[in-house]
Amino acid sequence: MPRGPALEELRLSDMERDRLLEWTRRHKSAQALALRARIVLTAAEGYTNRTVAQQLRITGQTVGKWRSRLVCGWRVCWMNRDPERRDRLETSKWRP
Repeated sequence: MPRGPALEELRLSDMERDRLLEWTRRHKSAQALALRARIVLTAAEGYTNRTVAQQLRITGQTVGKWRSRLVCGWRVCWMNRDPERRDRLETSKWRP
């Protein structure tokens, strides 16, 4: 029996999926960015937050945070980010 509210489905376009895969494979990508990309890619395969957290060895809260940010429309800003730039995104503006 599932706990909590049903998870919203996370759908990625082919372009988004390719960009995320690129970030996970690049040696120059920041590790935090690569982890976020792995979270989103795994969640998009239909796994629950708990399963994603276990696979990536992170907390379920981290998975839930990034899933909800992308489902709520934050992906436009995140997908347009240039990983070569060192400045940080101001995530406080984008909280749902």
